[in-house]
Amino acid sequence: QVQLVESGGGLVQPGGSLRLSCEASGFTFSTYTMRWYRQAPGKEREMVAGITGTGGVTNYADSVTGRFTISRDNNKNTVYLQMNSLKPEDTAVYYCSTLTRGGLRVWGQGTQVTVSS
Repeated sequence: QVQLVESGGGLVQPGGSLRLSCEASGFTFSTYTMRWYRQAPGKEREMVAGITGTGGVTNYADSVTGRFTISRDNNKNTVYLQMNSLKPEDTAVYYCSTLTRGGLRVWGQGTQVTVSS
């Protein structure tokens, strides 16, 4: 079955960096667009970044453009989110996700990112 496992979250000071990873299994990873989402306490889940199967096209939420970079390694079935210049408002649980051919959105378990001094 489709499985997504995130890692790399933690506590970081404002201005710091983190790299999140999401390892996928159970599907032909290289043919699927992957996305990172986040959900802060009391807020709706929002899309942060997306990347096509080949990695040729990426897109970002306005709030993270210029600070976050999404990438993927199809040999490792892994998608990454490099987060630089982190701000307190980036604090959230971060999820990776993909949409199956049947139209079901699949989520990982999430990884907590806390930006605080």
